[in-house]
Amino acid sequence: MDTFIELYPATALGFCLLFALCIGSFLNVVIHRLPIMLQRQWKAECHSFLADDAQPAEPSDRQTNATYNLMVPRSCCPNCKSMITAWQNIPVVSWLLLRGKCANCKTPISARYPLVELASAGFALACWWQFDFSIQFVLASIFCIILLCLALIDLDTMFLPDQITLPTLWLGLLINLDANFVNLQDAVLGAAIGYGFLWSLFWLFKLLTGKEGMGYGDFKLLAMIGAWFGWQALPLTILLSSLIGASVGIGLMVLAKHKQSQAIPFGPYLAIGAVCYLFFGDAIQHWYFSYIGLVH
Repeated sequence: MDTFIELYPATALGFCLLFALCIGSFLNVVIHRLPIMLQRQWKAECHSFLADDAQPAEPSDRQTNATYNLMVPRSCCPNCKSMITAWQNIPVVSWLLLRGKCANCKTPISARYPLVELASAGFALACWWQFDFSIQFVLASIFCIILLCLALIDLDTMFLPDQITLPTLWLGLLINLDANFVNLQDAVLGAAIGYGFLWSLFWLFKLLTGKEGMGYGDFKLLAMIGAWFGWQALPLTILLSSLIGASVGIGLMVLAKHKQSQAIPFGPYLAIGAVCYLFFGDAIQHWYFSYIGLVH
């Protein structure tokens, strides 16, 4: 019997894209709130460890310990604090209808919100194009959306939260029990080599310069990529991310928008490298080996 997807592929794709837009809307909440939640958690832990329990908590501590998570409190305008209603929270559409401004105080709303929603839907569409309707389509869409979330958090905070990278790493190993992208052996090697390679570079750079060239979150992100697509994905991912990162860094310094001593987050470039491998890895490798064959 034909399935609904086989009978109505355009409708099924439309539902998937609509769902991806909604995921993108929630992603905006995660990108904004998760770093704040973690910062509050760290402050509370430091206070409980260092402060005298007999002393009353400071007002700032009570505010820090107020309920704040991905669901509570409701989203509001950062300027006038008016609550965002349901119709004002429709992905992309609401931003367009409001002309990118708060309905109450007319403060501009960043275009990044609808762009993240559109990017989520774009990744879902690209994964459908690459894998058709299959389990790989669903998994690849999840992977790309998680990469988008991590890249933007790292861009904002220079931090890659373990709360996202480590569960996604384990998920990559679990889905490859059935060899959805690579066999389990390649996935385990990918996770180990991905972490070990950047860890080794970190310590080599630190021994030579006395400085830390990257954070531990980058190690875990590359391990996560290796767990999903195996060790075979690592060379191209590292090469592309390094080239793109170096190009952007040099460009920023030339335009005098970035100091040479100022750190640049590497997570977004690893994410771009991984996405390029996912969609264009076979084509790039085929071109490379064909070129090598022509040269020789």
